[in-house]
Amino acid sequence: MIDRLDLWVVIIGLGLGSFGLRFVFLGLVGDRPLPAWLSRHLRYTAVAVMPAIVTPLVIWPNATDGQTDPARLLAAAVTLGVGYVTKNVILAILTGAVTLAASIYGLG
Repeated sequence: MIDRLDLWVVIIGLGLGSFGLRFVFLGLVGDRPLPAWLSRHLRYTAVAVMPAIVTPLVIWPNATDGQTDPARLLAAAVTLGVGYVTKNVILAILTGAVTLAASIYGLG
């Protein structure tokens, strides 16, 4: 286990780092408009982060001890398809969730 002092040093260091990153954008740059090139790149942050969060949960899910599961692959495919066709994030998430629940129930 980690020593208590080391743990608190890490926690406080991460907190200060997190505060510092937010302060740079909100405190120092918050009252000025961002350059157009930076605003254009920041629009793609969610599009890049969401697949990075979801992909491991689809390919190596903890619920199946890291084994690929056809129910999760089907739900991911349906979510991707509905999102691509409708361009509606909420509808894609809901249909993916319903597909996952139905396929887990149906496939066992």
